[in-house]
Amino acid sequence: MKPSDNSTSSNTETSSGLALGIDLGGTRVKFAWFDAGSGMLKGTRILPTEDCLSEDGAPRFAADIRSCITEAERELGASFLTIGVAAPGLAAPDQRMIVSMPGRLAGLVGLDWTRLLGRSDLVPVLNDGHAALLGEVWQGAAKGWRDVVLLTLGTGVGGAILSNGALLRGVSGRAGHLGHVCLNPDGPADIVGTPGSLEDAIGECSLRKRTEGRFERTRDLLAAVNSGDAKAAQQWDTSIQALAAAIVSFINTLDPELIVIGGGVAKAGDELLVPLRKRVAAMEWCPLGNGVTIVSATLGEMGGATGAAKAARSMRQGKNTPIF
Repeated sequence: MKPSDNSTSSNTETSSGLALGIDLGGTRVKFAWFDAGSGMLKGTRILPTEDCLSEDGAPRFAADIRSCITEAERELGASFLTIGVAAPGLAAPDQRMIVSMPGRLAGLVGLDWTRLLGRSDLVPVLNDGHAALLGEVWQGAAKGWRDVVLLTLGTGVGGAILSNGALLRGVSGRAGHLGHVCLNPDGPADIVGTPGSLEDAIGECSLRKRTEGRFERTRDLLAAVNSGDAKAAQQWDTSIQALAAAIVSFINTLDPELIVIGGGVAKAGDELLVPLRKRVAAMEWCPLGNGVTIVSATLGEMGGATGAAKAARSMRQGKNTPIF
């Protein structure tokens, strides 16, 4: 099925100016700015994340981000028209802050980004998985599609859902945490208490345990597979089977037209996608004869920043949720 030809419907132009997206990660902060009218990418910047508190109790990354914005605006000779922020965790319903993110990014929870950046207009804050999906729909692999599931495969497994052109957030912002679906009710609990989760079946967080200490990174596992290691090949096959089963469950639950695979594990490319598509095709219920398309994300590490910029741009256009 081809994507609908309405990917530019959100380009009812805002004011001229630049829309900035910021993606706060555990190790790096990504910045991307776009022409607020056309959506054309105009520049990017990356900083290391200072995940600690300064002497006054404020997060170090906050001062670094403010300084980067000031420097960029000075170089550009203009202030950013809109700013959006993506970060791990659950975003508040009013989109002003992250309200839950245990264990990482000291000072992030409860940080009001509109106040922090001294803006008169709202700086929308959204979960980084949600932002990555918005970025792919606006500028990447899912452009023009309206029913999309994104899976980010890395240390953990994140995700997001676009339904009829609208991002699903849910009551508390948990919608899209697809890594925490249960594949084995008798399995061990993952970090949120889900037994036998998809995250533990394919995330790099459990790879060492799954391979009895042999591998910590997917690329090392695949190197062993390509060298003829039968045990490594069996483990890779088991992981793909688990991912395929989860995807088929998402298809039956959400009825998407497109699945986008991103994250570090997705860098495996065809070594992941070819067997994954084959497994999904064998399991998928296709009442109308059309299987779901599975593709790789195309924006890489700038996906979250791109989606954050899109969210801020949509807010400027009077849309509380970006609609495609």
